[in-house]
Formats: sequence, structure tokens, C-alpha cells
Amino acid sequence: MTVAPPTIAPTPSTPLPTVDTPAWLQTLQGVINPIPFVEKARSQYGDIFKGCSVGFPPYIVLSHPDGIEQVFTANPDLFDSVSGNQIIAPITGNQGLLLLEGKAHQQRRKLLMPPFHGERMRAYGETMRAIATQVSQQWPHHQSFVMRTATQEITLRVILQTVFGIDNNERFQRLRQLLSEMLHTFDTPLGSSHLFFTGLQKDFGPWSIWGKFLRRRQEINDLILTEIQERRHQPLGEDILSLLLVARDERGESMADTELRDELMTLLFAGHETTASALAWAFYWIHKIPKVRTKLLAELSDITLDTDPNDIAKLPYLSAICSETLRIYPLVIFTFGRILKQPMEIMGYDLPSGVMLSPCIYLVHHREDLYPNPKEFQPERFLERQFSPYEYLPFGGSNRRCLGYAFALFEMKLILATILKQTLLSLVNQQSIQPVRRGITFTPAGGVPMVVTTTNTTP
Repeated sequence: MTVAPPTIAPTPSTPLPTVDTPAWLQTLQGVINPIPFVEKARSQYGDIFKGCSVGFPPYIVLSHPDGIEQVFTANPDLFDSVSGNQIIAPITGNQGLLLLEGKAHQQRRKLLMPPFHGERMRAYGETMRAIATQVSQQWPHHQSFVMRTATQEITLRVILQTVFGIDNNERFQRLRQLLSEMLHTFDTPLGSSHLFFTGLQKDFGPWSIWGKFLRRRQEINDLILTEIQERRHQPLGEDILSLLLVARDERGESMADTELRDELMTLLFAGHETTASALAWAFYWIHKIPKVRTKLLAELSDITLDTDPNDIAKLPYLSAICSETLRIYPLVIFTFGRILKQPMEIMGYDLPSGVMLSPCIYLVHHREDLYPNPKEFQPERFLERQFSPYEYLPFGGSNRRCLGYAFALFEMKLILATILKQTLLSLVNQQSIQPVRRGITFTPAGGVPMVVTTTNTTP
């Protein structure tokens, strides 16, 4: 392995490297084309540097594992994570897990954890496989289709089944349609800009970008609130909504309808959007590099309909492909921001209160000293060594690590194995695909056009 270059400790008089372009230009670059922006800044300023962005606190970008370890292992009470996450409030509301702080965040996280880990999560394995089969069998043969659209249908149906216990009645058909349409609002740089610049969040009527978004969001809220109110008077099931309906805080009080709605919106958004993009990337890389596909299909050769989903999830090369997919183009460039409540020393620099710490997932994942030839897709990296939580962090870290990371990986593996066993696919062309912004996440440009060439009906 390449040895990391020594880190030179700054002296107290050493100023923190600072991006020297105007704040408005940094903002524009960060919204429209952030990967070249952070790569250039890293080459100029090193593993820690300061920048400014319109509408946000001054930010500190960290891309060295030592600095990220300092942030992830620090007392969470040192940070204001809510203010750093407000960008997603228009989508999720203000009372979901991502926008809670302190004890409220701890209690809600503990409440939500069981469905996404352990036996309860694994019980969803057959549902994931069944939905993947149902959707993929409807793909046209010898006609181009967009894989990112197809994987979103799969992951949205999975999360609806997980959250509500059903995904095929009229209400949920409408909810599925509205969620897709609402998230399409942010497919373009102009659409995404509405999340970053609150001045653009104006309702200029049903045909304006924000106006369309608000109307769809309102209809989604109405559908979810109606479901919550009806479910309060029905027998409870094994789904997440049932779990939340019976949950009680330390005072014995249940969650209000609006709190439940925001939590469900958070789960629906975070629980399918990122996984859909990760799957599209995985299909792209598997079919872009023939030796990767050949090796994976060899590993899947013994898989049948009777194979335990847990055994599929343990397959080493399949797991390595998923890990490398999330390394090379992480679905979010940065972890959620943490605003310092008081001064803190990081990597030898004294940082003042009020700055926003922004560990950069992308830059860490592209360090030559950790990942030689980082621009190349090499699943073998994850078979040859283990990486620390500060060297590999596709789901963030510390108390703000994505709650559903185990669920997402489990789902990725089962969907990939199920479809690849049943369906022979090919890319429409071999052109390289780059990531583009979709709201706060990044997705493959063009959505990965693919073609079904053969279907195996007896996997």
C-alpha cells in the first residue's frame, strides 16, 4: 500500500488555508460542479481549508482521516447539526430524525433503529427480491430503458412496503407517483439551486419550479396524514408506521401526527433515493468492466430462489462491488455539516465557533495513499484490506451516520443478485458516465441507459 505523506503540524501562527475566490463563485461552483471544485481546492490548499458560501456559515473542508476522526469522536454537544442540515427541511419537514438535536435525536434514533438492523431488517429480504423480480420482468427486451428510473421504482416500492406494510393500493400508487415527481424537481442545476438559495423558494404559481414542488408536497403530506389517522384505529402490523404509532417517550406520550408525518417523509426520501442511484451506478460498473461482471456472475452461479437472503448478502465479491460503487462516486459529497458551538482545535488549527465542519467523503475516497488509482473501479480493494470509519465513510459517521446504512447495503446486494441471475443486460453504449447533482445527492448523468437481451425465467 502507498504510504501516506507525513502531515506537517501547523504552528499557532500558521493561518488556515483559505479559498481565495469570491463567496458567490464558491457557491456557484459548489452547487453546479462541486467535484472539480473540491478537487482543485484540495490540490491548492491541502487536507483542511476554509471557504465561504452565500447563505451559509464559513465552512471548513476536511479530507484527512485524522481530522475526520477528531470530528467523529468529539462530543456531539459541541456541534449544532440541525442548522447544518436545514437544507433538506423543505423535503422532510422540521421534526424528522435528521433535524432533531441532542436527547430528542438520541431517543428518536433508538426508536427507529430496530427495523433497519438485525432480524427485523432481514425479514424484508424476500420482499426486496420479489419486488426486484416483478419490476425487472416488465422491462422491454431489446429496447433502451433508463436503469436509474427502474431502480427508483424498485427502491420506492421496497420502502413503502417497509414503512406502511403495503404498496399496491390506490393511495400508495398516487404517493409513489407524487414522490417521484417531487424529487424530479431537483434534477437540474436550476432545480437543485432552490434548496441552496432560500431566496428562490417563492411560489409564483403552479407552473413555477417551487410552486410545483409545494403543491406536490402538500398532496403527499395530506396522503400521509390520512394514512396515519386511519391507522390509529386499525390493528397494528409489522411495518415501521405500526412501530411508531405505539412508541412512547419517557413521559408516556405518543408522537403527534405532524411528527409522524415528518419522520415518514424522512424515511421515504432517505430510504429510497440514494439506494436507487447506488444501484444504477453498480449496474453501470458491472457492465462497463467485463472482468467484474464475469467474476460476479461466477460467484452468483450457485444462487437459487431457495438461497437464504442472508447468505447472498455475505457474498464477498458482491459486497466488494457495492463498497467500491459507494467509494468511487459517493451519493453525497460531504457528510452533513456540523456547526461549532465553541472553539475547537482540529489538525493543529484553532477553529472559531460558528464555522461549519464539512468532512468531504469524495476527497477521502479519492486519496492516493488510501486508494491507489482512485479513479479506477477496483472492487478487490475491499477484499484486500479493511478501512477505518474515517477512511471509508459513504454513510457519514458518528451519531449522524445514516441510520439505514445496513438496510441499504442489504437491499443493494439482494436486488443486484436477483436481477443479474434472471436477466442478461448490456449498456446502450460504453461512454463514460459522470455524476450530476440531484438535489443534495449525486446520480449518474443520463440515468444509465441499458438494454435487456435475455431473461432467465428459472434462476
